[in-house]
Amino acid sequence: MAQPFWFDQEFTKQDYSQNKLPKGDYENCRFVDCLFTKGFLDNQNFVECTFEGCDFTNANIAHTIFNEVTFVDCKMVGVQFETCNPMVLAFQFTGCNLSVASFYGMEIPKTFFLNCKLHQVDFSEANLKMSQFPNSDLENAIFNHTQLEQVDFSSAFNFSIDPSINTLKKSKFNKEGLIGLLKKYDIVVT
Repeated sequence: MAQPFWFDQEFTKQDYSQNKLPKGDYENCRFVDCLFTKGFLDNQNFVECTFEGCDFTNANIAHTIFNEVTFVDCKMVGVQFETCNPMVLAFQFTGCNLSVASFYGMEIPKTFFLNCKLHQVDFSEANLKMSQFPNSDLENAIFNHTQLEQVDFSSAFNFSIDPSINTLKKSKFNKEGLIGLLKKYDIVVT
C-alpha cells in the first residue's frame, strides 16, 4: 500500500509533539512554527521541504529521508541526525540552534550552517568536506577523526579543532580563528 503524498502544502503552528505527523511523502512542503518536541518523525520522507521556526528538540528522526531540506531559525537541540536515512541526504541550516545534536559518522559534505549555534555538537568521524560555517558558534563542538578538507571556518568562532586527529587540508580560517587550532597546546597568544 502506497504512503500518503503531500505536495506544495503549508503546515502552520501545528503541534506534532502529541499527535504524530501523518506518515508519508512530503514534497515541496513548508512547515512554519510547528512543534515536533520529543515527537516521532521517524520513517518520513521530506523532499525539497522547508522548516521555519520549528522546534525539533529531542525529536526522533530515525530512518527519515531529508533530501534538499532547508531548516531556518529552528530549535534542534539534542537531535540525533545519524539515525536518519543516509540515502539522498542533503540539508542546510540557517539561524538554527543545533546544540548537543549529533552528526556522528555521517557523510554530509557541502553542508551549509549559517549563523547557527552548534554548542557541543558531535561531528566525530563525519565527512564535512567543503562544508561552510559562516558566523556559526562552535563552542565545545566535537571534531574527532573528522574529514574537514576544504571546510570554510573563516567566520566561525569558539571552535577547538586538533589538527593532528582531523583532516584539514585547504580548510579556511581567519587569523583570529587560528587560536582554535592551538588550544590543545595551552599556548598563550597575545
